[in-house]
Formats: sequence, C-alpha cells, structure tokens
Amino acid sequence: MCNGSSITEFLLLAFRDRRELQLLHFWLFLGIYLAAFLGNGLIITVIACDHHLHTPMYFFLLNLSVLDLGSISTTLPKAMDNSLWDNRDISYQACAAQVFLIVFLISAEFCLLTIMSYDRYVAICKPLHYGTLLGNRACVHMAAAAWGTGLLNSLLHTANIFSMPFCQGNAVDHFFCEIPQILKLSCSHSYLREVGLIMFIACFDLGCFVFIVVSYVQIFRAVLRIPSEQGRYKAFSTCLPHLAMVSLFINTVMFAYLKPPSISSPYLNLVVAVVYSVLPPAVNPLIYSLRNHELKDALRKLIGRVSAAIDCQTLSAKDSRCMS
Repeated sequence: MCNGSSITEFLLLAFRDRRELQLLHFWLFLGIYLAAFLGNGLIITVIACDHHLHTPMYFFLLNLSVLDLGSISTTLPKAMDNSLWDNRDISYQACAAQVFLIVFLISAEFCLLTIMSYDRYVAICKPLHYGTLLGNRACVHMAAAAWGTGLLNSLLHTANIFSMPFCQGNAVDHFFCEIPQILKLSCSHSYLREVGLIMFIACFDLGCFVFIVVSYVQIFRAVLRIPSEQGRYKAFSTCLPHLAMVSLFINTVMFAYLKPPSISSPYLNLVVAVVYSVLPPAVNPLIYSLRNHELKDALRKLIGRVSAAIDCQTLSAKDSRCMS
C-alpha cells in the first residue's frame, strides 16, 4: 500500500512481452516519429518562410503542425527509450508532465480543428465576408483561445489527478501516462471529481464535434451547387479526408476517456491510444498538404532557394581556393 507522496516513479508496462517485440515497437515508433517530424517540420518551415502563405488557413495549419509535433514528442521518445533499453520506469514528475502536455496539446488541437472547420465554412459558403470574419486580429484571437482552452483544461486535470492518493501500486499498463490508466491506481473517492471533469469536457467536445459536422454539411451543400464536375471533385477530395481524420481523432479520444471498464483491455487501450496520439501527427501533413498545390509550390520554391544557396556557397569556396 502506498500513497501519492511515497510514489517516486511509475512503471510503463506496455510492450514488455519479448525483447524482439520491444525492438519491433522501437523501430516502428521511430519511423512514425521521423515521418511526423519531417512532415510537420516542412509545413511549419514553408508557411513561415513564404509570405504568400500568410493567410488564415495556413496560419491555422501552422498551429496544427506545432501541436502535432508537440503531442507526438510528448509520448513517443520515452516509449522508444523504454523499448530500446528494456526500461519500464518513468519518474513521478515526468509522468505528471506527460499528462499535462498531452491533455494541453490534444485539447488545443481539438479546438483548433473546430476553428479550421469554421474557416473552411466561411471560405466556401461566405467568401465575400471572409476578410471581415477572419481578419488577422480575429485569427490570432481564435488561435489564442484554442491554446488557452487547452492550457486551462490541462491545469485542471493535472492538478486534480496528482493531488489524489495512489494505493493500487504504480504500474501503468500503457506506453505513456494516460489519465484513465492512472485513475485505476487511485483508492479514494476523489477520483469522482476527475470523472465529473472528464464528463464536463466531453460535453464541450461533443458540442465542438457537432459544430464541425454542421459546418461540413453546409460546405458539402455549397459544393453540390458547383456547376463544374471537376470543381466538385476537387472540393470533395479535399474536404472528405479532413472530415474523416477529424472524426477518427475525436471519436477515439472520447472512446479512450469515456469507455466503460467492462470493454477495457490492454490491447484495445493501446490501439486506441496509438490512433489518437500517434496516427494524427503522422498523417495530418499528408491529409492537409497532399492536394494543396500552393503548399507544394511553396515547398518546391524553398528547396530551389536552398539548393541555389548551397551551389553559390560551393562555387564561392572553389573560387577562393583557386585564388589562393
């Protein structure tokens, strides 16, 4: 028996079966992490460097990439370290930091996806009012509201959870410190406060999800009125993957935090956690940029400028050697 003050570390017991499986998980997570880091890093760099992309849509996309990089960097590095070196421990402070960051980043991303659906709704359904409704100041305020909501949500959850006593040991059957798994270690009725907080946040998230769905319904109605078949295909091929990824992200998060204990299992918990915490940061760069010609053109221009700068530097170095 132990309480929260006597616990100095938690044990992350996922992927502990066999050494071969641990190494497989390490290489799989490493590949996903590098793909997410490269994809989101390129989006951030291209949008920041090309002034033609300093528009509301790309401003929100830049924020999304920052959040994706942060969320995947919160969970995977420690999981990869444990799998590679056959470790299981994570310090009490590091676990609290993981809970704080993952709740902060996922909550902010949820709000940002809602804002992005509103951006697309205004751009397609009310194009004449786009500049008025989504000016620079309005965009900054909406992004700040998303980040602020995530921060407030994270502070409430982290302070509530790590003020509880833990008397069910310190073993977390997961690859990161997830709230439902940590709640299983609590032995007091104070965990009911966290359950109530989760239910309140779930209602807020459900409202955001309904807003996203209604926005896309209006978008699809407007798209169906486009006379050009090619224009309709382009709009649908862009919006449908966005809606599919948003729905997958939101539904898996809500399922992970609201599912009843009767259908909970270690393997199901791992799959759901990977879907909402690992898959979106790796796939979002493809979903939001694969059919975006402006982003691809800006990337080609950036690569061209970098190549030209390297060539000039190489020629300058050769000329200086010749002169010497």
